[in-house]
Amino acid sequence: MLKGVNPLLGPELLYALARMGHGDELAVVDTNYPAYAAGAEVVRLDGVDSTEAIRAITSVMPLDQFLTSPLRYMIGTPGEDRRVVAQDAVETVAVAEGRQVGAAPIHRLDFYEVARSVRLVVATGETRPYGCFLLTKGVWPDLHPGD
Repeated sequence: MLKGVNPLLGPELLYALARMGHGDELAVVDTNYPAYAAGAEVVRLDGVDSTEAIRAITSVMPLDQFLTSPLRYMIGTPGEDRRVVAQDAVETVAVAEGRQVGAAPIHRLDFYEVARSVRLVVATGETRPYGCFLLTKGVWPDLHPGD
């Protein structure tokens, strides 16, 4: 056990997150998503919903400050309102980052296309429809400006 590290972040997930670089994307997906079909490394967080997974991940991984929307959330067909999961995740990320973070919708089929190029897929036990997200890794903030 490590002090100050969310216990959901096991060795496999910490290792995978540490290997990612600035601009790399990861997908946090629900239980209905075909996680292994994307071709990327998959780390399972069964029994954890998307919001909990994102809370744990963003406790150690900064999101890209150079992008307007470093967090994207899956949406379904036009007119289908499934934003509850996304709003939970967006609020969670804003708290973890200590700043407002841009989030944007991405249609289901576009999500599948983008997910083929992500570095990592975190497969959760999320059962709410469209509980899938893309997060873009950023850099640690400059803690010593002017040095």
